[in-house]
Amino acid sequence: MAFADGQSAGQITDSWGVVHITLAGTVVLGDALGYSSGWKRALATVGTAIQGELIALQNGVSGEVIQAAQGGVLKVRLSGMTPGGPLYVAEATSNGKYTETIPTTSGDVTTRCGTALTATEAMIYFGRAANTVV
Repeated sequence: MAFADGQSAGQITDSWGVVHITLAGTVVLGDALGYSSGWKRALATVGTAIQGELIALQNGVSGEVIQAAQGGVLKVRLSGMTPGGPLYVAEATSNGKYTETIPTTSGDVTTRCGTALTATEAMIYFGRAANTVV
């Protein structure tokens, strides 16, 4: 089965570095979040890149205050992962999603943000490495 991020029905089974943030866009539990004129879904794409910094612990819309964390264990929403494989913030129009494929377009964000624990469970961790671009 190929890797997929359904961006819905996520479950966080553990988290650390929990904070409260005010959203500047709609998010779904488990989304990768970054700051760009407010907290919103992260994106690896050059020109519109938003570095991943937190994982959403709740659904929310612009203006709402939600809990987010520097890291956590995300289950259910992801599938087809290779255990032990790296995860990155996705590029193109996949705001807030994760991918096992490192972004390769010049200028894309390539910061590793997680590790697959099983085919459907990943440890997401932000802030462990300096932000990087291709």
